[in-house]
Amino acid sequence: MARLLAILLVMLCALVPVQVRADITIEVDGVDAEIRRNVLVFLSLERYKERDDLPEATLERLQERVDREVRSALRPFGYYEPHVRTDMQRHASGDATVRITIDPGEPVRVESVDVDVSGPGSGDPLFTAITDHLPIARGDRLNHAAYEKLKGDLQRTASTYGFLDARTTRSDLMVDPAQHSARIVLAMETGPRYRFGPTTFEQNAIDESLARRYLRYHEGESFDLTQLLRTQFALDDSQYFSGLEVLPGTRDPESLTVPVSIHARPARSNRYAFGLGYGSDTRARGTATWDKRRVNRHGHRFYTKLTAAQVAQTLELRYSVPIGDPALEKADLSLQWLRNENVGDVLEVRSVELRPSVTQVQGRWQRVLFTIATRATSEFIGRTETDTLLIPGISYSLLPRGFLGEEIFTRTLYAELRGSSGFLGSDSEFVQLRTHAERVFDLGRRWHLLLRAEFGASAVGHFSQLPVSQRFFAGGDESVRGFGYNELSPYTLVPPSAPAAPGAPAAPPVYAKEGGRHLLTGTVEIVRDLPRNLGIALFTDGGNAINAFGEPLAWSAGIGLRYRLPVLTVGIDIAQSIYEPLPAGVQVHRSPRLHINFSPKL
Repeated sequence: MARLLAILLVMLCALVPVQVRADITIEVDGVDAEIRRNVLVFLSLERYKERDDLPEATLERLQERVDREVRSALRPFGYYEPHVRTDMQRHASGDATVRITIDPGEPVRVESVDVDVSGPGSGDPLFTAITDHLPIARGDRLNHAAYEKLKGDLQRTASTYGFLDARTTRSDLMVDPAQHSARIVLAMETGPRYRFGPTTFEQNAIDESLARRYLRYHEGESFDLTQLLRTQFALDDSQYFSGLEVLPGTRDPESLTVPVSIHARPARSNRYAFGLGYGSDTRARGTATWDKRRVNRHGHRFYTKLTAAQVAQTLELRYSVPIGDPALEKADLSLQWLRNENVGDVLEVRSVELRPSVTQVQGRWQRVLFTIATRATSEFIGRTETDTLLIPGISYSLLPRGFLGEEIFTRTLYAELRGSSGFLGSDSEFVQLRTHAERVFDLGRRWHLLLRAEFGASAVGHFSQLPVSQRFFAGGDESVRGFGYNELSPYTLVPPSAPAAPGAPAAPPVYAKEGGRHLLTGTVEIVRDLPRNLGIALFTDGGNAINAFGEPLAWSAGIGLRYRLPVLTVGIDIAQSIYEPLPAGVQVHRSPRLHINFSPKL
């Protein structure tokens, strides 16, 4: 009986499959990274390798599939006759390494590419841009993805830009593995191009005439799905609507038109927001905003914002009226009260500013005409200065392509000209030019170069006539980062408050920063992309507020970390000052500075 039980136990053990509970490493040699990734996608072994309950028999069957699966993975890249060798190495730990060595063999080459677009759209630049720059040409190694891209580009272009009856009449990829050659034949009949038909707008938030000015197309124009998408963005960004839908209707083959229907519900009229934050320039701060998004059916808006920070407090009231193209153009009237405790060595600046402005768009340029009526009081090195100014001005900004009025965008080029005159009732006469330029260059797939420059110049009879509130200062997050906010400026000698007593040693000179007549700053920054939306940056900044061009500039350098969010990039920089022009006898020790900023750039 004991012997019989033992035999039965052995038989039962034989029926239980052996389990592999070890790690399996797969190595693919002989091909480039793109093909290697595709091989791993095709391999059943790759999908099963992390299972703890993988029987030995199943592992053997998966190995047997490797040759067939590798061949399937290489065909899209033009390799139809590869040689595949598979070796498995067991380790003492129980782990295993599967090494797949691939000799791709001679690739299949494209013998000919014949693409024919016929019909009313045959000569349209939309299609000739594709046929004149084919992603695959004669003599290239066959790439199925390039072939599919060519076919998809033709179909997508037709459906996007109004050739809604287009059809592919021939789509052949003929491969002769024995001759290592392939022929591509594609033919498309475009059919006529449709136009935009009437638009039905169902909403009761604003006047119908104002709502229709948000449309990015006109009835009778060639149908274009991208313009429908831009219309949806423009209406959504207006913040007048919620539950917005912009939908093309059923095409009419007789009139060759496509009607459009737009449905929207009114968004909440009042929006409140509160926030706490910290910025290197402002330090701790809190904000409270009230946005009355629809004062009336004409789309007028009222906006209030209160900001309280350690170095500055502001209260802004703004009334906006949409004009022209309401997604891009408006007329504003704003009233702002400002108290700033840290402008150079100015102890405090308090100002009240009334600013009417008109924002218009001309092509890719945004023009703002404005007038600033301000009364500013500055406490500066022991004296109080009050100025009443009327400052008309004009500014231009280069807009990004497809701009639809977003408040956050990178100004690649900005220029502003402003001035004040006694004829206008101002206490001072001056003219100022302010410019800012910024550009990002891609040096490679992961490397980027950021160049930034800022320039300011003042024309004034005597420097003392330029109000402190209108002078230039440098330093901070978007300036020379080795220095604090508005910390760079020319120095002035502060006269002693009382003459020295007879025989007493002379007091050491005291200097204060008074702001500059001009401004010049620049940045060179190299950014390297890292995984998980991170990046690392090396940078150097130079610049200063100066009274004459040719005066020495301050310099700093540092390292930074970038974290990219869907809309903004968070930057954390550590910068150290390298050089600062100082008056004789003045010594300043500067430690590394931490800067935290949010921006719409890289």
